[in-house]
Amino acid sequence: MKKFFISVGLVAAGTASLQAAYAPGLDSMETTKFWSVAGTLRGFYDDNYNTAPNGQKQGSAGYEVSPSVSINVPMQQTEFDLKYTYGLYYYQERRNQGNDPYDQTHQVDLWLDHAFSERWQSTVHDTFVVGNEPGLLNPNGGPTAQPLRVNGDNYVNEANVALTTDWTRLFSTVLTYNNGYYDYTQSGGTATNPSQNGLLTRLTQSVSLDLQWAVAPETTALVGFSYQWVDYLGGEPISQYTSPIPALSKTYYSEDLNNHSYIPYIGLQHSFLANLSASAKIGAQITEYGNNSASPNNITPWVQSSAAYTYAEGSYVQLGVQHVQNPSSVSSAATSRGNITQGQQSTVVNASVNQEITAKLMGSIIGAVQLSQFNQGAYNNDTEQYYSLGANLTYNFNQHLSAELGYNLDVLQSSVSATGPYSRNRVYLGVTAEY
Repeated sequence: MKKFFISVGLVAAGTASLQAAYAPGLDSMETTKFWSVAGTLRGFYDDNYNTAPNGQKQGSAGYEVSPSVSINVPMQQTEFDLKYTYGLYYYQERRNQGNDPYDQTHQVDLWLDHAFSERWQSTVHDTFVVGNEPGLLNPNGGPTAQPLRVNGDNYVNEANVALTTDWTRLFSTVLTYNNGYYDYTQSGGTATNPSQNGLLTRLTQSVSLDLQWAVAPETTALVGFSYQWVDYLGGEPISQYTSPIPALSKTYYSEDLNNHSYIPYIGLQHSFLANLSASAKIGAQITEYGNNSASPNNITPWVQSSAAYTYAEGSYVQLGVQHVQNPSSVSSAATSRGNITQGQQSTVVNASVNQEITAKLMGSIIGAVQLSQFNQGAYNNDTEQYYSLGANLTYNFNQHLSAELGYNLDVLQSSVSATGPYSRNRVYLGVTAEY
């Protein structure tokens, strides 16, 4: 494997991760015991398990086995949570074709909350995953850089450390460090056919400071600033400009995508009712590309907002909206000015509804829409839309045993022919035992 960065900490403010129920390893870690174990067995049918373009789809029946173990250590001023989830997926159609029918995934989640005093509190959150599915490789929500399945053992570690300080009764600060490491094992690309390693293996870091004022008992206003820098680590060719004058031809490499951003913003948090709250941060993202003088700077809107409403016991609605500059798996030939595809600006809308139908039956619907526009290169201003929808019914026989039935839909629509379009339908039926 290439350079491996283990990061400490995860994304602080912004849209909550609203993932469909099919994705492994997303169960709650809440427990009243020091430890707990769980196991899930599901049978499924996936009509496009390779996320191939429409017309090339292959479907397969299969099964999933997903055990997990959790540790919860509450102390007087500290709480520590750790969870490991393993996923084994079997695809019958691969077996029929003489290929390896198994996928394996791993996910480790760590939470650490500590109160130094009544005025100083810190949180650490880290998620480490190994897998190949788009949802798993984007464990904390937000824009996805790669909406397709990527074969191989790909590694993602997303981390966050935050320090909250109450300086007075009305004024507080939140200092946050975010770190994301993304390692795609598909390597050996060329300038005309770049690999996922060349386009997406990267280290993303940011430091943010929020200054918060309690302007009313239910309302907090804030002003903040974030600095973000992204280093691409693939070291491979990703694009080529061929000039009629050979001396002007140039090959572009992963590091030509390196960038840093300045993000000033203002925000507001408000509790309309005890069961209805919302928050929003609005600003601008100024992105500079230091290794490629031909790539112009980008100035785009920057938004992170969320709302939650609990309308009955066990039933609630969540909504999140985010608009940011983010990486892209799309590559294009450089234009005559030497511009390459820098990335994309994306708007992501997440929504979920959880309904307690009876004391033992819970229903949920989770949806997400990502609207992206590519920056610079031959695909400048071209667009891509990624939609996902998940519906799930869970019946709890008792506190240790439950059954579930669910459906997931993923749709990619793109003006870039290399990435789609595709659609994917999945249905599953399973049981979960917990102790």
